[in-house]
Amino acid sequence: MKRDKTDGNGTSTVENDSIRDEERTGTGVERRRSDREQSPPQLGSRILVTWFELTAVGITGSLLGTTVGGPVGFLIYLATSLLTVGVIFYNVNQLIKGWVQLTGELP
Repeated sequence: MKRDKTDGNGTSTVENDSIRDEERTGTGVERRRSDREQSPPQLGSRILVTWFELTAVGITGSLLGTTVGGPVGFLIYLATSLLTVGVIFYNVNQLIKGWVQLTGELP
């Protein structure tokens, strides 16, 4: 919204609210950083979660692969390996996303 502003000399200027807000709160990057005053991503807890997920995938895959056996058991083994890699990639991605959000940089 634009507003007319008159100074002491009677000179009229048009001022935009968004410009005033930006001057008051700083630039957009500084505002994003101040909005996210949070602790950095917790590496230890993410490692623990990853370990639990990998344990669950590994035990489930080994039980299914051993129970079924044969060529199908081998396919279950391959699927378990693929899921293991997926779990690691997902958790690393979550850590990176947390750090990027903390710094306020856009990918």
